[in-house]
Amino acid sequence: MGKMDTPTLLWILVGSLIVIGVIGTVLPVLPGTILVLAGIALAAWIDDFTRISAWTVGLVAVLAVLAWVTEYVAGLLGAKKAGASTLAIVGAAVGTVVGVLSGLWGLLIFPFIGAAAGQYLHQRDLGEAGKVGLATWLGLLVGTILKLVIVFVMLGIFAAALWIV
Repeated sequence: MGKMDTPTLLWILVGSLIVIGVIGTVLPVLPGTILVLAGIALAAWIDDFTRISAWTVGLVAVLAVLAWVTEYVAGLLGAKKAGASTLAIVGAAVGTVVGVLSGLWGLLIFPFIGAAAGQYLHQRDLGEAGKVGLATWLGLLVGTILKLVIVFVMLGIFAAALWIV
């Protein structure tokens, strides 16, 4: 078996960055949109910006920033709409980290538990804590879904530039 040439290795890196980035879109421990953007920018560079122009990379970069802002704002809006305290927001963040370390089910459950626990410590009202926990969790879920949609739009633009033009 022969040695792989540099362009082939770089294209493998592009694919790896994009796949890990898509996974990172759902797992908060990985900077998903940044990895997808890095993969697309590397692909443009490999191709001397012939098929994937600097304008395309710029548009994808704007979408990457939009994805990050959307996730952040959706999570905060969910929390604020329910009257979440700072402790609830911190609890949701801690719960997210613990969830990442616990696998998929932990990722789904621990942000809710963290937000509810934080709100309970703040207010000592179990019903309010449950309401805030659920609203915070829903905000995070909506933010993640929106971020995933934006990442797939980024990939669509990339694919169109790569194969159609």
